[in-house]
Amino acid sequence: MAEGERNTQRPTFAALLETAVSQPGTMAKAYSAFHNFSIGNQLLAAMQCAERGLPLGPLASYQTWKGKGRHVKRGERALWLWMPLTLKRPVTRDDGTEDTETFTRFALKPHWFVYAQTEGREMPAPTIPEWDRHRALTALDIAGIPFDLPDGNTLGFARGRSIAINPVNPLPHKTTFHELAHVLLGHTDQTVNDAESLPRSLREAEAESVALLCTESIELPGASECRGYVQHWLRGERIPEASAARIFKVADQIIRAGHRVPA
Repeated sequence: MAEGERNTQRPTFAALLETAVSQPGTMAKAYSAFHNFSIGNQLLAAMQCAERGLPLGPLASYQTWKGKGRHVKRGERALWLWMPLTLKRPVTRDDGTEDTETFTRFALKPHWFVYAQTEGREMPAPTIPEWDRHRALTALDIAGIPFDLPDGNTLGFARGRSIAINPVNPLPHKTTFHELAHVLLGHTDQTVNDAESLPRSLREAEAESVALLCTESIELPGASECRGYVQHWLRGERIPEASAARIFKVADQIIRAGHRVPA
């Protein structure tokens, strides 16, 4: 196995997030090409394409391409993506009885090829679904409530499972993503001890990172402002791997919740 290929097999969420923060436009290009995949896999695929000089384009497995009337060119190497694996492990219940529980673990597998690695029947350009705020709030079971703070400098807030956006906010979508992130990351849930123990700087960096991934993916205004705020809250520190994993998970939730299904 080539050295470059071995390196791509062990990416971290923190490293992928750093790429998204430090390289403007990378997330937008990855989402445009690979929107059917998770955001983490979108970035991972885009990085491998850049390393190999492959143009970004539709991504599928060998068998899926075959079903579409295309076949993988001889000598092409598959791209590595994370795959969820459902596993079982033994557990001891509170009453002392033995049982098993299922859990999900992600493993890297080399099963995917981009359009440029295949040949055969021509394929139409994929349609990228539109994102709808109302649909997202409904799907996520989060209420949009009136903005009732007297401080006009506050652009929005989250309370429990509700968010409010200042009506004069110049970047309402950016703030919507930020406040949705606070809710979904558990920052507003007083029963989530882990969230309560996080310093404010890390909670804000997490929420703003989610806003960055969302705004840039669906090309809404605010990505450059997000970058500035992420760097401000991190103050030169690297974001922890656990936080980065939560950020990607929540950004995926928000984007997929708001996808408007074509009629």
